[in-house]
Amino acid sequence: MSMVCLSDFDAYAKKYLPKIAWDYFAAGADDCTTRDENILAYKRIRFRPRMLRDVSVMDIRTKILGSEISFPVGIAPTGFHQLAWPDGEKSTARAARAVDICYIASTYSTCTLEEISAAAPGGLRWFQLYIHRNRAASQQLVRRAEALGFQGLVLTADLPYTGKRRDDVRNGFRLPPHMKVKNLEGAFEVCKMSLLDPSVTWNDIYWLRSLTRLPIIIKGILTREDAELAVKHGVQGIIVSNHGGRQLDEGPATVDALVEVVEAVRGRVEVYVDGGVRKGSDVLKALALGAKCVFIGRPALWGLAYKGEEGLQDVLRILQDEFRLSMALAG
Repeated sequence: MSMVCLSDFDAYAKKYLPKIAWDYFAAGADDCTTRDENILAYKRIRFRPRMLRDVSVMDIRTKILGSEISFPVGIAPTGFHQLAWPDGEKSTARAARAVDICYIASTYSTCTLEEISAAAPGGLRWFQLYIHRNRAASQQLVRRAEALGFQGLVLTADLPYTGKRRDDVRNGFRLPPHMKVKNLEGAFEVCKMSLLDPSVTWNDIYWLRSLTRLPIIIKGILTREDAELAVKHGVQGIIVSNHGGRQLDEGPATVDALVEVVEAVRGRVEVYVDGGVRKGSDVLKALALGAKCVFIGRPALWGLAYKGEEGLQDVLRILQDEFRLSMALAG
């Protein structure tokens, strides 16, 4: 089939992925209200286009934390990429490197940090961390990521417990026997994620800063109050995120929360957003509201399901072309 927009990849993945894998990727918490609202919120935002501006030359490059990327889109951390494509996160890393954007590798990768790093040397990569009760395992992961040349540490703040995703409960979701959460092998058995540490607080950012020289980006911020606390505790970036609607249902859509976070931060740290981005025009809307870059989660997995590295490159290039066109047409 001809892949023209991101919803084409969505339809392909739904048709061809095993049901248990599709349901895991698609799942939102409870009624999926927030998951769906992430997308609907973008549809309610309108442009005020300007005319007769010279748009013959456009430069869509930008920088995040000092590193240049080809356009303001990155790949958000998502788990278990081998459920979408046999090469898993290695293909994700190669596609991100080919398009010259940032890829945030998840703690719950089905490839090791070493494999991800070796698959795309020189690529811009950040590492997403969940803090576990086994602090030694978390500490070791941070140090491995830094030694391997990852350039940022993304602390996910919105998962003290796993949200209730009904289809996963119905399906009894667990990884197939041949797949492993590679970064945590030997540390403890994982998948139900019951070993996450629900006692993590803002003070743990100081603990992380004692372990690494990497910039710390905090993911999962949705309010002015938490944005101010993030700045106070010395993070270098904030990802406005509700975990793709997979955690607390009926919280705000991320693009709606973005506005108050940007206002609270007042330019002191970079602000990014994920959740609900499905078109290049969505990217432009997020930037117009103050985001420095957006990160995509599910669409990256759809691209992998379509043709692995090549499919993900297709998704990114479609977004890139749509973003450039939206910029031009908006003046």
